Amino acid sequence: MARTPLRAALAAAGAAASIGLAASLPAAAAPPAQAGVLLDRQPRIAVISAFTRELEALLRATKDRRDHRLNGSTFTTGTLEGKRVVLFLSGVSMVNAAMNTQLALDRFRVSHVVFSGIAGGVDPALHIGDVSVPTRWASYLEATFARETTPGSYTLPPWKQGRENLPNFGMIHPEPVELRDPATGELVRKLWFDMDPALLATAKKLESIALARCSQPSVPPQAASAAPPDAAYGQQCLLHAPTVKVGGSGVSGQAFVDNAAFREYTFETFGAQVLDMESAAVAQVAWANRVPYIAFRSVSDLAGGGEGGNEIKLFLQLASDNSASVVRAFLNALELPRR
Repeated sequence: MARTPLRAALAAAGAAASIGLAASLPAAAAPPAQAGVLLDRQPRIAVISAFTRELEALLRATKDRRDHRLNGSTFTTGTLEGKRVVLFLSGVSMVNAAMNTQLALDRFRVSHVVFSGIAGGVDPALHIGDVSVPTRWASYLEATFARETTPGSYTLPPWKQGRENLPNFGMIHPEPVELRDPATGELVRKLWFDMDPALLATAKKLESIALARCSQPSVPPQAASAAPPDAAYGQQCLLHAPTVKVGGSGVSGQAFVDNAAFREYTFETFGAQVLDMESAAVAQVAWANRVPYIAFRSVSDLAGGGEGGNEIKLFLQLASDNSASVVRAFLNALELPRR
């Protein structure tokens, strides 16, 4: 059929409109280059810390270093105490720790996961500078915040009652994490994530090693109140010799704890040696990926249980370095299967 001048004009206008619309729409984002591709083919032990001062001693001791950048984070491959490693910062708190641990597992051939860092001491038998190696970890702030039905009395919703019966701390009622079993795909509720028995057996051999009693920081004590939490201070020495203690439980959650009553509750309810903000999150990721895991945590403060102010500013570096020393000894002693 012959096109009339009106039809031709409408067709031209429609084509122009289509071209204009296409030009105004953003181009589809190209997929990230080599998404999911392994960045290194060698089997490696992942060595993780939450922030720089926990990791720097281990980085200094690493040979043949090579940095890889992923999502803004640096993953350093090399050898440490004769073992192939990939070192990185998890970032502080649970989501960061889970996210970056999974990223490392996706992009490197990780055979084992090791965490090194500081923690708040919960067990009264532990002292600042001691290194705790718990046999299991729980996310103790996975919880329901219950309704206050009468002054000082808190009641769970009906469908939450009678499930786990963990003691509450005021409105906070802790409960297991709900997740998929990697073997069966079934939905399970899990409170404790166990550390690898073989790794614990190696750590057990290190309980007699000597640890530092004095730190060598640089900021004078009179500047303490104005300095950030990770600032260094004048030399601080402990009255006791720190030790390595393997055993007991550890807990993690997305809160910095500096409260004596909550510290006591955590010890009585969970039997916790230490508390931190990352280890249980990494334990859950390692469990889901079936990768052996162990965490070393040196006590930097007493989570509100000490006299005076919180001790972390004074002993952060001492605790970080003690944990790093034990991790180096652990890697040196670790026997890996021959490939």
